Amino acid sequence: MLKPKLQPVVAGSDGSLGPSLGDRHEAAAGRRSRLLRQWASVALLGVLWAGYNSLSAWQDSHAFMVNASESLPNWAFFVTDNKAPAKGQYVFFAPPQGEIVERHFGPDQGPFGKQVIGMPGSVVEHRGEWVYVDGVRTAHMKPRTRFGEELHPGPTGVVPDNCYYVGTPHPDGFDSRYAEIGFACRKAILGTGTPIL
Repeated sequence: MLKPKLQPVVAGSDGSLGPSLGDRHEAAAGRRSRLLRQWASVALLGVLWAGYNSLSAWQDSHAFMVNASESLPNWAFFVTDNKAPAKGQYVFFAPPQGEIVERHFGPDQGPFGKQVIGMPGSVVEHRGEWVYVDGVRTAHMKPRTRFGEELHPGPTGVVPDNCYYVGTPHPDGFDSRYAEIGFACRKAILGTGTPIL
């Protein structure tokens, strides 16, 4: 003769047979809590991923640069690329290769930072040792560097499309006033800078 299998009876917290209504609510609340934690984790991962992608995209078009020369009044800049410079803005560009540039700044010099003084279409002229941009006296040219190297007067005439006359108010500035630098043109421009310090 077969004996019937006896099923254990679980008493609820209220002493009744089977789980009580309260126990069922606690179990459901626990499942909801786990589900919420899982979805919150997924949402946090999504936010972190989006933040990483945004930061990565920002980093592709922005940089922090430190000015090591005395020619600009600020020493730290946020630089943004793919933005056409406006008059008065700071612009950072790769200087042309040349003996004086290499001798004074090294073979692996970083970008130069200058202020945009003349826009495409501006007129640059030399009157003696002075440079005028659109009729405004802008810079004084020196015949030689402080080490005695000959400096050549920079370009004159109409500033070409996609090029800028760049300079600084510093009397020893090495900028568009000299042929060794010339105009800063779009192909050499790394970006525009916003001074932060």
